[in-house]
Amino acid sequence: MTTQSFPVRDTWTMLRRHYVHAKRYPGLSLTTVVTPVVILLLFVGIFGSVLGKGIGGADYVNYVGPAIFIMAVTSGSVATAVSVAMDMTEGIINRFRTMAIARSAVLTGQVVASVIQTVVSVAVVIGVALLMGFRPHA
Repeated sequence: MTTQSFPVRDTWTMLRRHYVHAKRYPGLSLTTVVTPVVILLLFVGIFGSVLGKGIGGADYVNYVGPAIFIMAVTSGSVATAVSVAMDMTEGIINRFRTMAIARSAVLTGQVVASVIQTVVSVAVVIGVALLMGFRPHA
């Protein structure tokens, strides 16, 4: 009898595993969403009037907004790296190797979860930026 793995089913299982961890330990997920928003509020709301003087009085949020969007995307990739590193050091990867699951499912599940989390984070940051007056002209 041969053992067979189903990559899509196994990836879905790893995705659910990621969200169970996120529900139990919301700190990392919350940090990836809140940090870019706080930095946007800090640089536009508090420092924006002072820093905006150097660009000729234009809306400073139009200059700093895209940088914060990029920061939100990179913080999502950092969260994936931290999750994978935690899995490697805790030994769960060794347990997964002994199971009949697709080898790619562990990483694919983490990446899909990270993409979903990053889309949510960027949507929140864009929403806050639009409320602060961000109007893209490109």
